[in-house]
Amino acid sequence: MQGKHLFEYAVIRVMPRVEREEFLNVGIILYCKKEKFLQCRYQLDEERLRTFCPQTDIAEITDHLRAIERICAGNTESGPIGRLDMPSRFRWLTASRSTVVQTSKVHPGFCTDLQETVDKLYAQLVL
Repeated sequence: MQGKHLFEYAVIRVMPRVEREEFLNVGIILYCKKEKFLQCRYQLDEERLRTFCPQTDIAEITDHLRAIERICAGNTESGPIGRLDMPSRFRWLTASRSTVVQTSKVHPGFCTDLQETVDKLYAQLVL
């Protein structure tokens, strides 16, 4: 499998009422150790989310999604988690949670172009 990269990804989900276990897929986190690649892509469809759960705090969810983005980037404003090494940041982001913003289980795959794979997974699982 020369030229192919092993990657791992998880789907970012918004679960406005955790007790109901209903969720909307809003993004993707993709990690490749070999290529030192950690990226997220998300889009919050506010209208769809309000239809799903009218009392949802959109600003709070947006803050959480931006935090995920900063942690993926290793941004210094992301606090102590953002200063961890890349594998640790990915594992922290994808750890099981019972919160409004959470991720799916981690899934592996192989690809030749990581950015193209982010776009493809985003289109398939979010849009």
